[in-house]
Amino acid sequence: MGILNFISNNILQDPPVLIALIAMIGLIVQKKPIGEIIKGSVSAAFGMVILTEGVNMLTGVVSAINTAVQTKMGLSVAKGLSDATFTANYGGAVGMAMFLALVIHILIARFTPIKSIFLTGHMLWWVPFVIVAGGVEGGLRGPVLIVVSAVLSALYFSIAPWVMRKYVWAATGDDSFLIGHPTTILSLISGFVAKRVGNKKQSTEDIKVPEALSFFREISISGGLVMFAVDIVVGLVAPALVPKGGNLFMVSLNAGLTFGGGLLILLYGVRLLVNQIIPAFQGISEKLVPGAKPAFDIPILFNYKPNAVIIGFISAFVTSTILVLIANTTNVFGVVIVPLIITSFFECGGAAIVGEGQGGLRGAIIGTVVASFAMVALVGVSAAMMGGTIKNWILIFGGNDLSLWSIISKFVGQGLHLLGL
Repeated sequence: MGILNFISNNILQDPPVLIALIAMIGLIVQKKPIGEIIKGSVSAAFGMVILTEGVNMLTGVVSAINTAVQTKMGLSVAKGLSDATFTANYGGAVGMAMFLALVIHILIARFTPIKSIFLTGHMLWWVPFVIVAGGVEGGLRGPVLIVVSAVLSALYFSIAPWVMRKYVWAATGDDSFLIGHPTTILSLISGFVAKRVGNKKQSTEDIKVPEALSFFREISISGGLVMFAVDIVVGLVAPALVPKGGNLFMVSLNAGLTFGGGLLILLYGVRLLVNQIIPAFQGISEKLVPGAKPAFDIPILFNYKPNAVIIGFISAFVTSTILVLIANTTNVFGVVIVPLIITSFFECGGAAIVGEGQGGLRGAIIGTVVASFAMVALVGVSAAMMGGTIKNWILIFGGNDLSLWSIISKFVGQGLHLLGL
């Protein structure tokens, strides 16, 4: 258990270290010189560090808005990324399920036609986290809970990146990698809709703007301006966004600048990571798991269609906020839900890129809007079903694959529980 805990806490939950080890193994397998192995491994780690810091800057801005809205609505949502009581009681089960899932995942990649290797470090924990929660809600306990959660997690790690591969390759023109992120269900919906209603001749990246407004083509500037406007609106509705003695304009201005800067840092980290990890991963693909492709976090996509990210975020945020207000007014889910800002940016930003790849500008907008309906439905249903475990967590980070697979896990757990397992 000591070794397993060390690997879990110091490697699998430390993305830069995990990526560096993957790069190092790939370069060693290719018999590269020691200097090249060190340079490639450390550079890949640097790329992940930079990418992670960019994501943290974006998430920090979004989390402040979430907190203000929750305060306005009188909600008490657990701080951090987990429900403390559930983690204390079932954290060990999540860790064991994660290890067993990784073993099964590698075997699937080695011996089946599904050739994906899931490399999004933090999701290696959060996927079993929600699946174990669903199993607990379904009545599973002990070894059966661990085994079932491991199998479901391994299926997700393998299948989710693989089923959306053609959408990703169509959007990027690059078939060297996959996406391992909870955007899958929303991206599949967006791509399906966009292909049927879109027009690939008009790309989000070809939007014509007057010369005086050409700065909008820079994702950092346009993203920062959008977040500045969002903060202004939220601050007027939810005053808790502004610290005591603070000024709404300055708080919003700094949020916009931080968001734009975070985007620049994120995109630089993406370029550095891809330039190092893809060549290194070829060694693993050729020698250890023939034909395998790495599945990365969603920010990898943002560098390909930056305008689509912002368009998708705006489309998803506006649509989902309207739907959230309607849902809370009618109490359709039986729980109060909050605006899904994080999911609107990351998951729906990815869904918009997929939609753009299938149907251009129109596909990105309409595909993301339709996906937003699914996003709100998923978070509402999953929060209602996870009332005894991770409802607070799912309200902030759900509305995506994490919601979907927690629901699947609960149904599987209920079925097995009825069978006496």
